[in-house]
Amino acid sequence: MAASRTPPAARQQDPRAGHGDSAFEASALEQTLAHHDPPRWLGWRRSALVVAALLSCATWLGWVQWLAAAPHMESRWSAGPGGTLVLEASRVDGLQAHRGGSLVAVSGGAAGWLAVDAALLQTSPRWQVDDGERARQVAQHEGLAARLAAGPVRLHFADGTEAALDARPRGWSGLGWVFWPLAGLALVLALTGAAVLLARPRALNVLYAAMAVCQAGHLVFIAMETLPGLGLPPGVLAHEMDWRLALDGATGAAAVTALALHPMRLPAAGWIAAVAPMAVLGWLALAQAGLLAPLWWWAQALCLLLAGAALAVATDSYRREPHPQALVMRRFAAATLATGVFVTAAVALAAGQPGAAQGVAAGAPVAWHLFLAALLLLAPFLARNRLWLREFALLAGVGTVATSLHLLLATVGALDYFTALALVLFGALGVYTAVRPWLLARLAGTSVLTTERAFDLLFRAAREVQAQPARFPALLTRLLRELFEPLEVLPVDRVPARTRVVGGGSALVVPVPGAEDGTAPATALALRYAQHGRRLFTLDDAQLVDRVLDQLRRAVEYDRAVERGRHEERLRIAQDLHDDIGARLLTLMYQAPTPEMEDYLRHTLQDLKTLTRGLAAAEHRLSHAAVEWKSDLAQRLAAAQADLGWSFSCDRDLRLSVVQWSALTRVLRELVSNALYHGHASRVDVRLNLEGGRLLLQVADDGRGRDPQQWAHGLGLGGVRKRAKLLGGEVRWSNNEPRGIVCDMRLHGFDAAA
Repeated sequence: MAASRTPPAARQQDPRAGHGDSAFEASALEQTLAHHDPPRWLGWRRSALVVAALLSCATWLGWVQWLAAAPHMESRWSAGPGGTLVLEASRVDGLQAHRGGSLVAVSGGAAGWLAVDAALLQTSPRWQVDDGERARQVAQHEGLAARLAAGPVRLHFADGTEAALDARPRGWSGLGWVFWPLAGLALVLALTGAAVLLARPRALNVLYAAMAVCQAGHLVFIAMETLPGLGLPPGVLAHEMDWRLALDGATGAAAVTALALHPMRLPAAGWIAAVAPMAVLGWLALAQAGLLAPLWWWAQALCLLLAGAALAVATDSYRREPHPQALVMRRFAAATLATGVFVTAAVALAAGQPGAAQGVAAGAPVAWHLFLAALLLLAPFLARNRLWLREFALLAGVGTVATSLHLLLATVGALDYFTALALVLFGALGVYTAVRPWLLARLAGTSVLTTERAFDLLFRAAREVQAQPARFPALLTRLLRELFEPLEVLPVDRVPARTRVVGGGSALVVPVPGAEDGTAPATALALRYAQHGRRLFTLDDAQLVDRVLDQLRRAVEYDRAVERGRHEERLRIAQDLHDDIGARLLTLMYQAPTPEMEDYLRHTLQDLKTLTRGLAAAEHRLSHAAVEWKSDLAQRLAAAQADLGWSFSCDRDLRLSVVQWSALTRVLRELVSNALYHGHASRVDVRLNLEGGRLLLQVADDGRGRDPQQWAHGLGLGGVRKRAKLLGGEVRWSNNEPRGIVCDMRLHGFDAAA
């Protein structure tokens, strides 16, 4: 699929792209870097965040206190045969004698009798499939709430007995253990939305905050529906269906609009931003007018339609530009749609099973909205790689699917309730354990390099940096490409102090240190779209790159330390040779018995000076070295009454390291010596050519040597091969026509800066 997309560079140059392309350029990235500094909670943002947190906490505490003060019937009830309401247990003294009895009516105050049944056990009108059953359910709850608020009530049982009950406030301890995590999650979700909005006020974060508040509202309703006993505050369920439909519609419209704007603005984003909320408002108006019946089916159709629209928008965004966030959002939308289908199927099948409808209506919304809350909490932290958030999202998703499957198995009658529950729990645990790494990578769009591959890449890069420190930027770029497989690597002028994740994980900015001598300034590289747009960059990636940079710097420093030690040792050896051996040769030259011996000693002394000067120098210009080599070889050949043919060309005058200079010097001397003393040559032609990063050295003679493939390579020729390998090249001998031998040496890695 990626191969069919237009290359990013071509898209940026296409004038028709307009606002349909994110136009990710170096200048835009530098602006992103400027806005990506650590948040400074100063001025109105910090004040607004504090005010929002205080108001949210005060509202939350007031809501909890309101629920705790509401009167209720402290008892546990279940559905009996024919949909009756059966008392299972109660700590109230007046009700203990009626355990097992069926409650048929409640009376109190001036309101008169209220006929009741098992409809009181279902506290979520939103998940009641039948419109008539929903209206009867709401009427019973509101009637019971009014009588409990008016004072003492009387309970009328099917056997004709009655019981007086003085309704008491729940108190904080009567809210139940399920209530607190749901209520706490609602508060956390609302505060997260406020924090994201205040961190960077913009349209996208407004939409995120809206989705977070809407889902927090759902959690508030679900928390109230889990309260134990009978009796909710008046008005809680009267308009619950209307409120929750509005929250669902607002969440879906905000999600579709957000995906049309981010990570890239689609060409039809304006139309989508207008049509999505208007369609939801029109749907809500029709629902209020009673034109949508049965309402639950229309509500589920709206939710699934919005989830499908979000999936289509995210898919189109990723098709236009392979942005990793678009891919992650597409996966989230697909997971949301699949989970919604599961939950809808479970509730629809349970509607025809009176014994299972209550459990399905209680479990389905909790699983559904916990999954959505997990995705919303995970979304702002995708690039931070918060492991506990990813685990929470994964557990919520697996739990939602497991709950839906369990409800499906129980409602179709294939297995009894508890057998289906046990099978699904064990199956979900096995699936979670087996496929957890793959699910995490697919869900959040991340993947981790294996330790072996990362170590191999780093070790190879460190060795190359040690051998060629000047190629550090090029080697680092290659290493980063191998590590992350980015779609693009762009140079950036703004250099951060450390590796930074920008664009919500779409890019990674890596500082590249400059040369210590100031000849190359520090720069930065921007890696765009990891794995060709298939995953996001995370803070773990930034930390990995920082560690890689540190290891490469250490490799360079180690190489420099070793080279300093070698240089000092070479200086010592050169000084000893000059002071000791040089003085002895000079004395012998003055005491030579014959002119021939004096010339020989003078040439030997000259060779010693060349050697000591080369050992003492840290580096050599190629042009200077070529002059010395030509002079040295001319003297050697002249002494043997042979001619020298010399050809030297180079596209630039680079610096040779001591290792390179020493190896080339010894190779030239060895090859010329072999031509003179073994081939008895009368002419030696030397050709030295540097082009690009390749150095070509050719030594040809007209001696008596033939058939080099039959030679036994001793120390001399073996040393030539070893030095050629040390310099990153190869050597080959062949026959020279009409007579003699040609040695060709091709050396690579000579592309350092001049």
